[in-house]
Amino acid sequence: MRAVVLRHPERAVAVEDVELDPPKAHEVLVSVAAAGVCHSDVRLADGELGNGRWPMVLGHEGAGIVEAVGDGVDHVAPGDHVALSFVPACRSCRACLSGRPNLCEPAGKNGFAGTLMDGTSRLHSNGTTLQHALMTACFAEQTVVAAAGAVKIPAELPLWQAALLGCGVVTGIGAVRNAGRVVRGESVCVIGCGGVGLQVIAGARLAVAAPIVAVDRSPEKLELARSFGATHTVDSAVEDPVTAVRDLTDGGAEHAFEVVGSAETVRLAWDAIRSGGQVVVVGLVPRGVDVSVPGIEFLSDKTLRGTYYGSGDAAHDLPDLAALAVAGELDLAGVVTHTTDLDGVEAAFDRLRRGEGARTVVIVDPELSGGGAP
Repeated sequence: MRAVVLRHPERAVAVEDVELDPPKAHEVLVSVAAAGVCHSDVRLADGELGNGRWPMVLGHEGAGIVEAVGDGVDHVAPGDHVALSFVPACRSCRACLSGRPNLCEPAGKNGFAGTLMDGTSRLHSNGTTLQHALMTACFAEQTVVAAAGAVKIPAELPLWQAALLGCGVVTGIGAVRNAGRVVRGESVCVIGCGGVGLQVIAGARLAVAAPIVAVDRSPEKLELARSFGATHTVDSAVEDPVTAVRDLTDGGAEHAFEVVGSAETVRLAWDAIRSGGQVVVVGLVPRGVDVSVPGIEFLSDKTLRGTYYGSGDAAHDLPDLAALAVAGELDLAGVVTHTTDLDGVEAAFDRLRRGEGARTVVIVDPELSGGGAP
């Protein structure tokens, strides 16, 4: 099959012919319809998430149709539409048993190692073993995933839209629901209005937050932010964002969501909240980058916390989010600013590096993806 392979961070990714083994017990073979291009893919491709994470088939946000299942799989069957989850919770480790399946220990360990849950790979090229990006590897015509990583969704939802559920949507909306626990009438600031940031804004809208202030350097992204529910926008390239957010939220936001992944924007979020407010860091901060805030300000009862994968349970959250999209309460298509095929992934990475656009969707199989893609 054809797949996008990272050979080394100093080389552009490229489409190669690779071999895919059939699924083993508790695994699922999926024909990939479409995949979203996330900034985390760029972080992997640029070597910012650790050494040795190559050669690797990239892609961790996707959807498709089940082709075959291994022994012991009964929650999906061939022909089912599925969104892919890169945290296939084991349900038996310490984190899972404590109600935090997003922090599943075996999933985290194997995801970092580039293997499936048994510690091995199904991907090969000319005798060389390839890693699975976050156990998903969906920049490919087909993929084998852990059974819990294939989550059944309604067939009414076009798969090119469903492709966004498994990372950007569950991460952004989950950050609001599960990490921030935003309630009606609370003020929200969202810093960074790319693919995930727009979903944070959507989550704040669903929570009936007010006001919802979007901060970015791109007028194009700020316009998208308004369409997703932002009540106010701040162009940080032309005005001081901290002052603007404080003015718009009567002295500081109750919640600030950082969706960039830099020390500077985490500090910006901290400075933009009021006493008793909370910063939720959604953006992926590269390894080796430290974040600093004034320690004396902890006396103001401010909170700085992280979140991973929406701080929820993807097995339950993905079908719920898909149902919201089918009901018209969640706009998945609106975040898509570009579409491409597998050969266009490197160009999509370059757009993200330049901060252009929101989400690119890779249409892997036009027939399976469904109609209406821009």
